[in-house]
Amino acid sequence: MRNDRHAGGPAHGDDRDERVLLDHAGAPAPLLGRTSLDADTQHNVVELSAVTDTPWQSGVGVVAPYDFALDRELWRWAPDDISLYVTRLPFVPVPVTVDQASALSDGDNVARATRDLLAPEPLVVAYACASGSFVNGASGERQLWQSILDAGAPSAVTTSGALIRALDSLGVRRVAVVTPYVDSVTERLTGYLHEHRIQTVSSVGLGLLNHIWKVAYSEVVQAVRDADRPEAEAVFISCTNVLTYDIIAPLERMLGKPVLAANQVTMWAALQAIGRRPVAHGQHLVDATDQTTAA
Repeated sequence: MRNDRHAGGPAHGDDRDERVLLDHAGAPAPLLGRTSLDADTQHNVVELSAVTDTPWQSGVGVVAPYDFALDRELWRWAPDDISLYVTRLPFVPVPVTVDQASALSDGDNVARATRDLLAPEPLVVAYACASGSFVNGASGERQLWQSILDAGAPSAVTTSGALIRALDSLGVRRVAVVTPYVDSVTERLTGYLHEHRIQTVSSVGLGLLNHIWKVAYSEVVQAVRDADRPEAEAVFISCTNVLTYDIIAPLERMLGKPVLAANQVTMWAALQAIGRRPVAHGQHLVDATDQTTAA
C-alpha cells in the first residue's frame, strides 16, 4: 500500500481500489486491485477503506444532580461530532426543596465532579442544574462557575448563568416562569432573576417534591399557558429534569414569543462557548443567536 498520500486525501490512479485488511490481531495486510482471498482469510479480516477519516469528537462535560434522568434530552441538542461526558453529584436523601438545591450547589462536590470529567478533555464543563445554580443568588452562581474553572475546566457554564445570557441575547427583561418546584424554591428563582434586573410578571409552580422527570408534556404545556401574560416577553421553564425539547417550538408558535427551557439554555451556552450551534428545529433562541454563535 502506498504511504505517500496524505491520510484522508483523495485516491488517484491505482489507489482507487486500495483497501486495508486487519486481521484479528490488528495487523494490517494491504491489498491492491482485485486480490482473491481464501475462505479462512476472508473470515479473519475486516475490510476498511484506506481513504476514510477517523470521526474525531469534541467533548462537553456535564455535571448533573444525582436524580437527573434526562441524559437523552441533552444529547438531542448535541451535533453528531460532539460527545457528552455526564457525571452525577452525590446522592442527597431529601425531597426537592431549598435544602436539596443548597446541597447540590456545594462547590467542593462540583469541583470534584468536574475533575472526574477532565480525563477525556472536554472543551467546556456545564453544571446542569437550575435550582442548584440559582438557590444562593447571583453570587452563588458565580461561585459555582468559578469552582468549575478552578477545578481545571477550560470553560464553564451553569444553567442559571446560561439563562441570563440567553435573556440578554434576546433582549428580554420581563418573563413568565414555570417551575416544577414548591413555592419556596420558585421564589429563589424569581429572586435570582430580580438580581439580574429581570422582572417576573407571573409564575406557576407544580409543587413537586420528587419524580419531576415524570411530568408529561401536557402538564408543562398547560402550566405555560397558565403562566403566560401579554406583558411577558418570554416564558422560562425551569429545572433540567423537565422534558421540553419537543414542545419548545410548538409553544413558541402558539404564544408568539420565545420559550426558554433549562436544558435548552444549558446546551446552547455550552455549545456557544466552543463556537458550535445546537441541533434544534424552530427554537427561537437557537435561530436568533445562530449568527452570533458563528462569529
